[in-house]
Amino acid sequence: MHKYTYGKNNTFFKKKAKKIGGVLLIVFGIGTLFYFFFPLFSFHLYLSSSFADVNIEAPIPKRFVIEGNNYIGNLLTSGISNVTTNYKDARNWFPDFQGTGINSEIVKEFTLSIPSQGIYNSKVSADDFDLSKHLVEYFTTSKNPVSKGTSVIFGHSTLPQWFDPKNYMTIFAHLHLIKDGDEIIVTVNGQDFHYKVFSISIMDSTNPNIFSQSFDNSYITLVTCTPPGTTWKRLVVRASLQQI
Repeated sequence: MHKYTYGKNNTFFKKKAKKIGGVLLIVFGIGTLFYFFFPLFSFHLYLSSSFADVNIEAPIPKRFVIEGNNYIGNLLTSGISNVTTNYKDARNWFPDFQGTGINSEIVKEFTLSIPSQGIYNSKVSADDFDLSKHLVEYFTTSKNPVSKGTSVIFGHSTLPQWFDPKNYMTIFAHLHLIKDGDEIIVTVNGQDFHYKVFSISIMDSTNPNIFSQSFDNSYITLVTCTPPGTTWKRLVVRASLQQI
């Protein structure tokens, strides 16, 4: 009798373990699919509605969203890079770009404010690449952020509901809501310089036009990952210095 009871209980637990294992595999599979296809969901959740009434110079081409010859491959690559790449280090955002290096003539630190985003006096460093501690002027693309030329500034983004303007890991989570004409204020050595947004675009993460330079005025280019919560593409916001 005891052997029969033991055998019956053992069979019951085996069946239960198989059911639990099956459920866990299904959940894992669904989670994996969601993770790799999240860029598509994120685009429809956040960017489609946000950009509907924005004057965008180069909006996300539909082929990036639902068509594209290598659409699935792009999603998989984006998902894998989220796990394998340290995006706290700004140098990993565009590893093929060769910067000018650091020298004594460069303004190594200044602050940036975007009133429409609730961002005030955020530190920008041209001296190191740790995006968890500050924004980064990428490879000192301009010796002085207010001199003629273009200062390219990288910052982290994440899911919009986690936005905190004082947390550098979430500081640009609402950057997709910025509008043409919004003001960006750069403060260098206590002096404020006012810029106006004139271009909002989406670029491929390897597009060198992110670093394009113009020398007829002083320009600021803000760069972050998009859609929010992914590293799939780059949101590029350009602003020009307003002459007083």
